[in-house]
Amino acid sequence: MEPNLSRGRDGETRIVFMGAPRFASIILEGLLREGWDVTGAVTQPDRPSGRGRKLSAPPVREVARAHGIPVLQPAQIKDAAFLEDLAALRPDMMVVAAYGRILPPEVLSLAPLGCYNVHPSLLPAYRGAAPVQWAIINGEETTGITIFRMDEGMDTGDILVSESLPIDPNETAGMLTERLARLAARLITPALRDVVEGRARFTPQDHDRATVVPILKKGDGRIDWSLSAESIRNRIRGLDPWPGAFTFWRGRRLRLWEAEAADGTPGGEPGEVLSLDHEGVSVRAGEGTLRLKSVQLEGGRRMGMEEFLRGHKMTQGEKLG
Repeated sequence: MEPNLSRGRDGETRIVFMGAPRFASIILEGLLREGWDVTGAVTQPDRPSGRGRKLSAPPVREVARAHGIPVLQPAQIKDAAFLEDLAALRPDMMVVAAYGRILPPEVLSLAPLGCYNVHPSLLPAYRGAAPVQWAIINGEETTGITIFRMDEGMDTGDILVSESLPIDPNETAGMLTERLARLAARLITPALRDVVEGRARFTPQDHDRATVVPILKKGDGRIDWSLSAESIRNRIRGLDPWPGAFTFWRGRRLRLWEAEAADGTPGGEPGEVLSLDHEGVSVRAGEGTLRLKSVQLEGGRRMGMEEFLRGHKMTQGEKLG
């Protein structure tokens, strides 16, 4: 059933924004710059971070507090007290970006103009929690932003607007997420205006073409040296900044920050160090060679390979794994 596409109850459209990381905070800032009436923000609870494990607030909370916007941080999305507080904000519309939870019907039904999710992929491709990372890992050359009207499924709702963005071959997930957030901040205002003013046209997703990507875990960062050099390079880019690509050297975790892939099928076994010089360390992959350019040994800091080799006596023929 189509929502009632009319102006908010006070002549202004009251928006509740839901999200947590920097990607979401950039979109929230875009809404505020354009003068939208954001009456509340919902974000994740503060969590321990860093070596000191001090509580850290999500970026959305920081932006909301800076603008005097009430913030809700429920531990459980179906908590009765939270649902009561959310309803008290009287949202006409909700905007969701990287909130990290599927919204139940009790939440979706609160906003008469609908709930709209900002998703960093070209749906129906790359539904799920880590679309930016997996697009890079899989070697995609293009991704984009999709804004869609939410339903009870995971990223399954009708599309309001989408726009593509090329992926730079040297771009990390962190870099690409930043660019996608800025694209989303540009797209969100005209998309919402179309909804409020009754011009919106929705396109159902082709569910037969849908792909779903899994959430990333820390262990997903471990490199499988039987993969091709280009595949490993893409994983290093796609897992930067989190969870980070790593291997083991002499029993210690070695984070891989930057690498180049080279063609050819040299000798040696996957993971074997083939050569070392001031430009990098060449390691045999399942197909081709990966030249490590920047690494970080556990307990240390990030280093270029010339500096790393001055302090660590890696030798030809050693195995990484």
